[in-house]
Amino acid sequence: MLGKLQYLTVTHLDIVYAINLLSQFVAAPRRTHMVAVERVLRFLKCTPGQGILLTAKGPMKLEAYCDADWAGCLDTRQSCTGYLIKVGGSPVSWKSKKQSMVARSSVDAEYRAMATTVSEVIWL
Repeated sequence: MLGKLQYLTVTHLDIVYAINLLSQFVAAPRRTHMVAVERVLRFLKCTPGQGILLTAKGPMKLEAYCDADWAGCLDTRQSCTGYLIKVGGSPVSWKSKKQSMVARSSVDAEYRAMATTVSEVIWL
């Protein structure tokens, strides 16, 4: 079930974080995790037809947004990085991932998120 939901994250950015979080418990799932999966499925059922729209018109302007939470994971105290990159108003790259190191401050977490985003922009 979770693998199919991961496939949907290609076009549904609004479930990326939830699916990323649930994927951490695949080895030892509990009832609470299944309840969370059912909640995601109900959300998808209530929002049909919503997803990514790639337009051919408009200026080819590059926009990048990033954010991080400081020590957001209560188990490991790792921060989470997220970014979205748009070209011409359409999303072309996005990511939500735990940072590999524990940040000592919110500034450190935000700086790591920005560095990850800039690296992706340079690659694009």
